[in-house]
Amino acid sequence: MALPVAAARGPLWRLGPAALSPRRGRVPSPLAPAVSRSPVRSPARSLSSRAASRALVAAVAAAARRVSARYERYLERSCPRFYVLHSTFKTGVQALFLEVQEIRRIRARMAQLQLSPQQLPYRDMERLRQFRRDVLKAIPIGIIAIPPFANFLVLVLMYFFPRQLLIRHFWTPRQQLEFLDAYDCRRRASHPAVLRALARAARSLPEAQPQQLLLQLCDQVQGGARPHLAQLLAVRSLFSGSVLVLNRLQVDHVRALSQVLFLTPHLPAFLLRHRLRSHVLEIQHLDHALLHLGLGQLSEEELRAACYLRGLNSTHLGQAECQAWLEQWLRLSCELQASEASLLAHSMVLLALPPRQPPE
Repeated sequence: MALPVAAARGPLWRLGPAALSPRRGRVPSPLAPAVSRSPVRSPARSLSSRAASRALVAAVAAAARRVSARYERYLERSCPRFYVLHSTFKTGVQALFLEVQEIRRIRARMAQLQLSPQQLPYRDMERLRQFRRDVLKAIPIGIIAIPPFANFLVLVLMYFFPRQLLIRHFWTPRQQLEFLDAYDCRRRASHPAVLRALARAARSLPEAQPQQLLLQLCDQVQGGARPHLAQLLAVRSLFSGSVLVLNRLQVDHVRALSQVLFLTPHLPAFLLRHRLRSHVLEIQHLDHALLHLGLGQLSEEELRAACYLRGLNSTHLGQAECQAWLEQWLRLSCELQASEASLLAHSMVLLALPPRQPPE
């Protein structure tokens, strides 16, 4: 019996001692991949947890809306004046958020198609222009809010000086009419200075006939009459090759015209001329885009805003009167060249009289 046992053990001795030892359990190899012991989450359980989280968020949002609605009803009953400010601020934030999204869309489209601002449609061009002015107006209040604990001062200043510090999104409807009238009064206060400077420049012209035409035009406007389009086109050559070019105007003349376009007059002369020319050419580009769009496509609010930008106080005018005035302006603007931008700037004063006086 010993021989068969030894013969049976012969191959096992060649496999080593591990083959002779009893199997107590498998020892994992260090090279074998580790098996995760975490429980496997089923897709149905994952979807149910997501649905539960979404339902929770929806419930919280609905509760917040109910609380906000109750708070607004309480403000409307108890503090109607503060409720108007609250609703205006809430609507202004929403409008500003939508405006920023629209500006980003326009910028992305410009970068994708490699367009300049002058190649945009009218509404996109006007939206970019107005947004740039709103950002410049918001810079001072942003600087004031930089120091610590200055937020309370900012709120006080915004409450007492809304016209100077707040942008148009945060004006109440009553404030919009009031502030537009206030800005127009400031603009009209500079009209006599523009007409005096224009008459002084006309007297320095060498030829008698153009001088007489321009002086007659100034007297007509000072007398309260609005000139015709043919009268302005008859003197167009004087604003492109004489002392009436924007680059040759006297400093006080440029300052008065800058106030008509709501530009600060407290800058060096070369900056005043550069800013005045760039703003007038921007309005002319808007005019070409508006002519391509058509006046019939504008809403009443857009029509009034277009007239106000070009020098006419349209807050107390009807839609038909605004459209008639803007048609005359577009015929003049699209007839002029870029070198005749000085006549377009002066036309904001010469054509500023409405078709009829606003009722008192």
